[in-house]
Amino acid sequence: MLSVAVAALHEREPERLWPLLAGTLPEVCGGEALIYKLDEWTESGGTVGLSPGVAAEFALLGEEAMGLLRAGYPFADHYAKGYDRAPVTARRAAGPAWSASPTASLIGDIMDADHVLGIPLPQRATPITGCLIYRSGTDFTDDHVRMAQLLQPLLAAVDQQRQLLERWQRLVVPNAAPSTADERAAACDLTPRETTVLLLLTDALTATAIGRRLGISERTVHKHIENIYRKLGTRDRISTVLRAQQMGLVPTPSASHHQRSKAQK
Repeated sequence: MLSVAVAALHEREPERLWPLLAGTLPEVCGGEALIYKLDEWTESGGTVGLSPGVAAEFALLGEEAMGLLRAGYPFADHYAKGYDRAPVTARRAAGPAWSASPTASLIGDIMDADHVLGIPLPQRATPITGCLIYRSGTDFTDDHVRMAQLLQPLLAAVDQQRQLLERWQRLVVPNAAPSTADERAAACDLTPRETTVLLLLTDALTATAIGRRLGISERTVHKHIENIYRKLGTRDRISTVLRAQQMGLVPTPSASHHQRSKAQK
């Protein structure tokens, strides 16, 4: 799982990060299939991502069935009660009501699963996002739940990388293909991780703040910054940001202001 996460952090296309995790995460946590939802767990909308093994089964589902999956019963209500983001099974969250629920009947019909393990991303704010892992037979064990909890920071780091790469692509080439931005970074030999650190440097964040944002140590941040300096031929933050703006690697101040204004409307 760690090797998959490392590979994900070197992936330039943000839409491929969660599918990489989805292919491995179920087995690590004792499951057989996975759904991830990066929008809030509600019936009304949002994209549902699937692990490769269940995509075909879900392709024929109607909107009502998809609504049940989007709602994430019983986890949305469970996590909405407070700031606890510890992984929990459906049976523990809902008690006997789980087995009699429409959601339990649905997953039994379409993937022959009996149990679900909810793994929310560990941020304490809303919306509540994360993934659900399914298995048949006996419920997830305490060891499976503990493993899921250990993996939460890693999942959060990958998703933060996804969000930053998406933001970077929007800001750098708002009217061009994302591949243009990727080509610019690749031409400078910047890794996707270094690219996101460079983006955060333009926000004038300290190394400590960048580390908190990315879920890495301050020492690792400094290592990324040193690599960026070397690859761009600069020696300090100000010259690095200016150089990156000249090369089209990060947005200019006017472009950043324009994008923020659009987002506020």
